[in-house]
Amino acid sequence: MASVPAPDKEVAAIDSIASCIFVIRGRRVMLDSDLARMYGGSTARLNQQVRRNIRRFPDDFSFQLDREEFLGLMLRDATSKKSRGGRRKLPLVFTQEGVSMLSGILQSACAVDVHIAIMRAFVRLRQMVSANIELAAKLAELERKIKSHDKSIRNLFETIQELMAPSAPPDSPRPVIGFKPDS
Repeated sequence: MASVPAPDKEVAAIDSIASCIFVIRGRRVMLDSDLARMYGGSTARLNQQVRRNIRRFPDDFSFQLDREEFLGLMLRDATSKKSRGGRRKLPLVFTQEGVSMLSGILQSACAVDVHIAIMRAFVRLRQMVSANIELAAKLAELERKIKSHDKSIRNLFETIQELMAPSAPPDSPRPVIGFKPDS
């Protein structure tokens, strides 16, 4: 039975894995090279196993990046250039489902532990996105309430100012009321 990692180490591992998850074509994916490193093997070996079991990896589980997507990743992450010993083929990426399928074909000692950590990272990212959506909705609601309160407070101040303003003296003098002695 595998030992359970300490909570702080587990969170650090999940954070490390989460930094390897990218959004490409609207899907959260991981690069073949990152997965190979995590599983303790080479990218070539991982891709060879995928090719041998290609029926397990439909397009919504795994796909190859096109040149523009790969160049975008290179610019964003400072990936090595082809002329300096970097990749010679466009990378494969795996969705959460594809990573699950990898765990069934890779036969290494750490595959199960790595797979569990990756699944936890995907779940954590999903929870973070969900929390951000909820937070955005709450902020919008608060902003709407504040705007309505602002209008009410402004009306209240205007009414108070009107009541506190001195009344204007009448234009014509008022007739004197009361006893008038005959002169």
